[in-house]
Amino acid sequence: MTENFWDWAVRVYATPAVAEACLELQDTHDQCVPLLLFGLWTEAQGYVLNEDLSEAAVDTARAWSEHVIAPLRSIRRRIKGPVSDMDDAAKSAIREQVKAAELAAEKALMSALEGLMSTERSQTQAGDNLVRLARFWSPVVPRTGLKRLRDALS
Repeated sequence: MTENFWDWAVRVYATPAVAEACLELQDTHDQCVPLLLFGLWTEAQGYVLNEDLSEAAVDTARAWSEHVIAPLRSIRRRIKGPVSDMDDAAKSAIREQVKAAELAAEKALMSALEGLMSTERSQTQAGDNLVRLARFWSPVVPRTGLKRLRDALS
């Protein structure tokens, strides 16, 4: 039985090197972490992402990220900074609620991405899905960061 995307992602993201590599790709290269993990998960499951499926995954991720995940992340990060005349405990409680909403939004995206998969499987070369998705996501492929992410899973 194959491991569903969410469970797989939670397991591998718990590895500090994976989390660090993902956040660096997100913060430095504006990559979408759920989409990168999707590329790695599909490879681990033996799926090959063709151009149409890759484009559909990126379109889904871009729309949901721009409309939901990025605004929540921005709010969460702003709350972390100083807010005059605001109790730190109250501020922290609201930040945790926003963080939970951001995580729920990422989980919803990951479910949508998993839903795009067909039942057909074939072999793939290492790196194909990850690089293909990163290429569709942005004009510059952060190959060093992607290699670091892949190495972190080893």
